[in-house]
Amino acid sequence: MEFIRDNADWFYLIGAVLFIMTLRGLSGPKTAIQGNRYGMIAMAIAVLTTFFVAENPVIWMIVGAMAAGAVVGIARAKTVPMTQMPETVALMHSLVGLAAVLIAVAAILHNNKLLEIGAEALTANNISFHAMSKVHLFELFVGCFVGAITFTASVFAYGKLAAKKWAKTISGAWVKPLQALIFIAMLAAGIYFFLTGNMTSFWAMTGLALVFGWVWIAPVGGGDMPVVVSLLNSFSGWAAAGIGFTLENNMLIVAGSLVGSSGAILSYIMCKAMNRSIINVLFGGTMGAAAAPAAGGGAQVQRNHRSGSADDAGFLMSNADSVVIVPGYGMAQGRAQNAVKELANTLKEQGVTVRFAIHPVAGRMPGHMNVLLAEADVPYEDILEMDEINSDFPATDVVLVIGANDVVNPAAKDDPSSPIYGMPILEAHKARTIMVIKRSMATGYAGLDNDLFYNDKTMMIFGDAKKVVEDMSKAINGTGH
Repeated sequence: MEFIRDNADWFYLIGAVLFIMTLRGLSGPKTAIQGNRYGMIAMAIAVLTTFFVAENPVIWMIVGAMAAGAVVGIARAKTVPMTQMPETVALMHSLVGLAAVLIAVAAILHNNKLLEIGAEALTANNISFHAMSKVHLFELFVGCFVGAITFTASVFAYGKLAAKKWAKTISGAWVKPLQALIFIAMLAAGIYFFLTGNMTSFWAMTGLALVFGWVWIAPVGGGDMPVVVSLLNSFSGWAAAGIGFTLENNMLIVAGSLVGSSGAILSYIMCKAMNRSIINVLFGGTMGAAAAPAAGGGAQVQRNHRSGSADDAGFLMSNADSVVIVPGYGMAQGRAQNAVKELANTLKEQGVTVRFAIHPVAGRMPGHMNVLLAEADVPYEDILEMDEINSDFPATDVVLVIGANDVVNPAAKDDPSSPIYGMPILEAHKARTIMVIKRSMATGYAGLDNDLFYNDKTMMIFGDAKKVVEDMSKAINGTGH
């Protein structure tokens, strides 16, 4: 125990290095498992070191909280389906934000209690005490309001991703002025707390930050939720780093900064993939919120599309030289990843070259499709990102789109009036034959119709993704090359 206390900085340094190695490992699917192991070891070192360094820890409370968290976490990890992973991630972010708020509140109340007791009485009882400096007040100010925003914003993101009735999108000309008013009031209360230490202003800042987190995310459309999840990941990191300063814990500062910066970088990459700025996503045009009503209201224009069956698709693919599979949220919703892997293997046995094309914002969270395909043990070398495979579509015999919509919508390249114009897409429309599996002709998260579905080269196959893909594999096995 004394050894750990005397060498705490060294243990924290080892943990920090392991966290950096974790991020490096998580940057690629082949090294992700090893990266997770580094992260587990780093977290164990950080927790154990902090446990022994802390002054007079309440053992039963700490161990009890850790045990309860472990039980809930393990149970959730074992039971959550991959389709619910985005909202699970959002819920985890909310807990980080809530922890930051509670720690800030505890630190303030503890400091005020010691002030009431008085420095002389504390000194007489050999209790060291230093009144909070302006630096500490600023740390609490930042950590608390960022944590509060993260908490309620993440709860709303969870509700929207889980299609909860209470997570309703708000819209109208009044939204942005309201956001600005709440934000300015929050900052004013926080600054007054920073300057005076007034508790009323602290509670006001915290309450306004909680409200702002909700009102800030509520107008964001479903099509932008992957970016929101990524950004909230960044916010949770910065909240943790801010509280790390308050607790004077170097490990928490380093870990929080790594999470915050990596989440910010990922948000930038995803916004770039959508040809939009982060400000536009969070405060500008909200893809899926504004477009959806237009798609749902008024008379629908009837357009002709060509339908086919799984048998037709199996015949075409079995006689192709190259097939590219474009997975989307429909694959996740139908839990079809294992069936898709079997389809790919069946085609390979027929001598067909099969690859997977991944768009950065496909699905409902960053890397959603990569995770699903990895779960099904699809070979990493068969999975290509948008920039790697787009040039190959013109020479591809068949493209199979499974439940993707906006990420293959040609309007992004051809229609300047489209809300997604300029967004980089997977150029599936350039292939010789396109097949699309969907439950219906309904629009995607952006609320936009897709010209690809009406292309002369496109065959629509309606039904549950898993059932349709399984029928395709049966058809191929019965057809031969």
